[in-house]
Amino acid sequence: MEETISLQDLFKTLKKRAVLILLTMLLAVTVAGVVSFIFLTPIYQASTQILVNQQKVEQNQFNTQDIQANLQLINTYNVIIKSPAILSKVIENLDLDTTPAALNTKITVNSAQNSQVVNVSVQDPEPYMAVDIANTTAEVFQEEIQKLMNVDNVNILSPAVLSENPSPVKPDPYLNMAIAAVVGLMLGVGIAFLLEYLDTTVKTEQDIEEILDLPILGLVSPITDGDMPNAREALQRRRKKG
Repeated sequence: MEETISLQDLFKTLKKRAVLILLTMLLAVTVAGVVSFIFLTPIYQASTQILVNQQKVEQNQFNTQDIQANLQLINTYNVIIKSPAILSKVIENLDLDTTPAALNTKITVNSAQNSQVVNVSVQDPEPYMAVDIANTTAEVFQEEIQKLMNVDNVNILSPAVLSENPSPVKPDPYLNMAIAAVVGLMLGVGIAFLLEYLDTTVKTEQDIEEILDLPILGLVSPITDGDMPNAREALQRRRKKG
């Protein structure tokens, strides 16, 4: 016999296992909250902006080759900023107990399309250290680029500033808890349907019909202890009539 599941059966299963589903979701949210607030280390971010000036040319307008050359120059600067030549100087100036490779993982360099502004972002567990590394990186790059490429077209547009009450950029406890709620809900629903699938006990007359594939001719109602005397009297009357 082919088994079919209706929407009504699905809703019955969800209603029957509602407590389990809610407990699973609450457990997931609680675990995510505890891990995010207590065990994960807050990471702070500081950013500084560097302005790369375009080289002076005689004509008033830039042609396509000039624009392409400026973009390539900015891309080159993005690589140089994170190079050991710059980061080693940053470590030396700040007396950091780290390596250029490790410091490289904390720094992100990017620039908007067709923009002369380069953004240098630093993430660190200490907010003041993130600010110091960002500003020192920009200053060292401004000094060293003159020696490396014989150019003086870099200016610090906006240094990083330490705010009074810095907020960590990660982890985001509330986002983690929201994700955990969705995952917990899905897990709870999955467990509910799994338990329902594994439950092979017979509970209703519909279960008997599905298992035996036979129609139900009658039902035996449960009899409590208080109904026993009345049941005996009814049985005796039937025997006398018979």
